[in-house]
This record gives sequence, C-alpha cells and structure tokens, in this order.
Amino acid sequence: MKVLLIGLGSIGKRHASILKNFSNTELCVITKQDIKDYKKFSSLEECLNLNDFDCFIIASETYKHYEQLNYINNHVENKLILVEKPLYDKYQELNNIKNKIFIAYNLRFHPILTEIKKLIENTKILFFQVFVGQYLPSWRPEADYRNSYSAKAEKGGGVLLDLSHELDYIQWLAGDIVDFKAINGKISDLEINSDDIVTGIGKTNNGTFVNFSMDYINRIPARQIIMQTTDSTIWADLIENSLKVKKNDGFFYKTNYENLNKNISYEKMHYELLYSLDKKSLCTFTEASQTMKLINEIKKNNLF
Repeated sequence: MKVLLIGLGSIGKRHASILKNFSNTELCVITKQDIKDYKKFSSLEECLNLNDFDCFIIASETYKHYEQLNYINNHVENKLILVEKPLYDKYQELNNIKNKIFIAYNLRFHPILTEIKKLIENTKILFFQVFVGQYLPSWRPEADYRNSYSAKAEKGGGVLLDLSHELDYIQWLAGDIVDFKAINGKISDLEINSDDIVTGIGKTNNGTFVNFSMDYINRIPARQIIMQTTDSTIWADLIENSLKVKKNDGFFYKTNYENLNKNISYEKMHYELLYSLDKKSLCTFTEASQTMKLINEIKKNNLF
C-alpha cells in the first residue's frame, strides 16, 4: 500500500507516526520541511504520476483542503482519499467525484463512542447533550497560540470548524440536525480573529432533541456526553475516558478505559481505511458535506 501524505504539521506528523507502524505501507510526504525519514515532494504538481499511490491523506491547513482534494480527484480514479477534519473551511461543491473520499473524524473510533453506538442500536435517543472546551493557549503549549491556524479565521480556524467532531458524531448517532438555533462568535480576550464559542439547540430528522456547546475558553479541559434514551441514561467523559449507564430497571454499570493509548482512535481509523472492506464507521464525503452545510447554516443564521 503506497500512501501520499500532504502536510507535515502536528496532525500530519501524527498520521505519519501511525502509518509507519503499519506493515506493507510505503509512505511519501508532501512538505517544504527538510526531512530524512520519508521520500518527499514539495508540491502535488511535483508528483508526476499520482496513480502510483493507492491512498492520499490531506493533512494540510483547512483552507487548502478543497484545492488539494479537487486536484487529486481530477488526476486519479478509484483511489482512497482521507481528508483531515473539517472537510473545508467553508461549504463548497465537489463535482465529478471519482474516488472513495472519507474525512478523519477519528472520534467515531474512540472506544466510548463505539460502545455508545452499540448501546443505542435498539432504542430511541430522546435528548443528546454534548460539551467540549479547552483553553486555546494551553492546547498546544509548545507553540504560541496566536500563531496557530486555530487563531486565524482566514486559515480555517475557530471552534465551529476546529471542534466539529461533536457536530459529526451527533449526526452519526442521532441523525441529521435539521432544525436549530445557535450563537457563535468571539467573547473572550484571546488574541485571535476566529470564533471562540458556539452553543446551540436543535432537533434531528429522527426526532432527537440536541444541545451542543464548543469553546476555546474552558480552562478545565472537558469533553462530555449526556444522552437520554427510551430505556437509559448514558453519561460519558472523553477526557477521563469513563462511561456510565443507568437503565430503567435500575441496572447500573460504569466502565473506565484506563491508560488508553492516545492514538487508538487514529490507529483504528487508518486500519479501517486501508484494510477493511466494510468501512462502516468512517465518515463519508456525503456525511462530512452535511456537517459543512450545518456549519454554514450556523454562521448564516447566527443569533449573536
């Protein structure tokens, strides 16, 4: 399996470190950095025969995703393409799709979300509440947050795009959000020009009421889920890696995923992408486009 990785920033390096441990995988990289570990190209145009590759991973800055995906899609057919989340920096159409395109919403492969997916198979979700927040300056402590793409709206930064995992897995588990009211903007004194908070309520096409909140200002990192179904209450913490379930009949259990490998969701995602015939958990291009439409509508109908 020959893989071309586009971009070698922090997330690109994560993809590379995982892929190099996969057997029978040859990795090449597009980057302007000086590297010795992989064969490199400076640009897509420098790769004279893209058909030599079986899989492409777009891990560049968000605002570059559309141009690079469009270029690859126009030059190869029937290849695997994985685009880092979010799909784009704004909603756009991609015409004449000739490849199998997936988006790297890796939280779908987190053991807790995998367990929740099983728990709700034979029940109806009545209410689904999610919250994620982390103080941006402490997110990547090795770098100045003001220079990160997250801080820059023009590079696809901001919580609505950056933390869109929550919008993805809400819709993966409960159906498309078709009716909502949301507030999105910048309310902190962070030195950024991107949005630092979004909060909203809505309803999915399956009749589930949803409540979501994402921010860059929470000094106590949090990523939590509360779900009410017809037969249980489900509470999950993706920072503490714990899951609690209380059934109507009084049955209660708690599971802790101690010492969870921080790369496990990425590893499972890449394994399904490269080796599984049934890519049932990967986020499809259609699903990611729906999330981009939702993001576009939140911005357009912002109550802030």
